[in-house]
Amino acid sequence: MTKLLNPEEFIRLINKNTDIILPLSNGEPHKLLDLLEEHYKQLENVKVHQLLALRERDYINGKMKGHLSHVSYFLSAATRKAYWEGHVELIPNVFQEMYYLLRKTTKQPMVMAVASPMDEHGYFSLGTNADYVADFIGDVPFVLEVNKFMPRTFGENQIHISQIAGFIENDVPLMEEKSPVVTEKDQKIAEYIAEDIQDGDTLQIGIGAIPNAVMKMLKNRRHLGIHTEMLTDGIVDLVEAGAVDGMKKSTHKGKIIATFAFGSQRLYDFLDNNPSVEFLPVRLVNDSYEIAKEANMVSINATTEVDLYGQCASETVAGRYYSSSGGQADFARGVRLSKYGKGYVCMHSTVKGDTISRIKLHLGPGSIVTTSKNYVDNIVTEYGIARLHGLPISERAKALIGIAHPKFRDELTREAKEFGLIE
Repeated sequence: MTKLLNPEEFIRLINKNTDIILPLSNGEPHKLLDLLEEHYKQLENVKVHQLLALRERDYINGKMKGHLSHVSYFLSAATRKAYWEGHVELIPNVFQEMYYLLRKTTKQPMVMAVASPMDEHGYFSLGTNADYVADFIGDVPFVLEVNKFMPRTFGENQIHISQIAGFIENDVPLMEEKSPVVTEKDQKIAEYIAEDIQDGDTLQIGIGAIPNAVMKMLKNRRHLGIHTEMLTDGIVDLVEAGAVDGMKKSTHKGKIIATFAFGSQRLYDFLDNNPSVEFLPVRLVNDSYEIAKEANMVSINATTEVDLYGQCASETVAGRYYSSSGGQADFARGVRLSKYGKGYVCMHSTVKGDTISRIKLHLGPGSIVTTSKNYVDNIVTEYGIARLHGLPISERAKALIGIAHPKFRDELTREAKEFGLIE
């Protein structure tokens, strides 16, 4: 009996009150979602749970209420406006706990995901993903969208045909991430960080212009390791330059470890049938104690606003929800526990043509703390690095004022004195 499904068979698999769990990025099954929307009137109170949706859809915009709705765990361009308009629920979380959260809160879970074609042993690969869905393999029904363009990868993201309820086929190229433009400020921030990175360090590098600029500066390093939630094109550059071989890692020696990947076709080609890369569940990759097993762990992430205590607001813009926590706090804590670990949170010192300082006495109204003052290590702007770990509050404030834009330093100093942070 084949497990290839036609649309009617697929829709019959979905019961009233089903909680559909989708991977993020290119694990999002576009044809399966098309079928759900086409047949939405046959569905009753079905919820789609996902972190970082790729494409805007009618059900996300509240046009199928009572039948099909969206629950977000990290806002994206596809969900941000819908959330602001009240059509999407947003559940606070940290990335490493997503599996536990979904296991606890979903009543009738079913996973739908994109996979590479089945191999001769009967296994599909979840390709660019393991994230939070890999831990559900063998425990809940899976429906796969098999796509020949999805790279076959290795790790704990393999699923056997006996473990799925069925599959459809949809061969479409993967979505690609465009490389961000690197500005002069980005370049300067990257230079400060790159100077601190030594041969043999293990890296977690986030997405964006600054992390990309950092990676371009590391091609002459040797024996770097990778343990990161997200793989990007810059890591391919480092491998090809001979900078990354993972031979100094304490765990998974010689392996690049990640929980998902998003980049260009060049990255996807690099991943295909590449045994040096392993995709593991985010429960493991982002676990602070697993991260801490790597001595010389380096974490590089971004924020939008920092106060003089060192609190980082990384998920709101002008006091309005823009994204969510992701894995920033996971790695901030992990590098703190790592022997010789170093964490960097970076940002431009100002916004809106140098008219607003991103370093403030207090976070702005509505801003949400993503990374606690207790776990922040280094804050970096184009004016330098504020090394906060182990400093008393007064010295923290002075260090942060020292990397603020010069036009705001006197004002910040005055405010800090008036508030009693410094003498």
